[in-house]
Amino acid sequence: MSEVKRISILNPIYGSEVDLIGEEGETEPFRIVAEFQLGDRAYAGLQSQGMQQEDEIAFFRIALTDGSDPELESIEDDEEWEAVSEAYDDLLFEGDELP
Repeated sequence: MSEVKRISILNPIYGSEVDLIGEEGETEPFRIVAEFQLGDRAYAGLQSQGMQQEDEIAFFRIALTDGSDPELESIEDDEEWEAVSEAYDDLLFEGDELP
């Protein structure tokens, strides 16, 4: 597995929250919980108010294009999503001793 590294791409631009547009066209604020790099890709863990109550995280790939703000892409591949989820867990517990 690739090494996971904390990064900060969205936070300097958007602050601690980003507004995402839902399927119905409504905007909903999501708190930026984590930004990290796994391999050669950047990811963000985001949480809406409702997700915070359920302790859930939504993961997105951060797409960088020259000359424009970063964009969030859905992760459709199950293997990629699983790897990103595990990388997030590694970030949460970094520095903790494993038994």
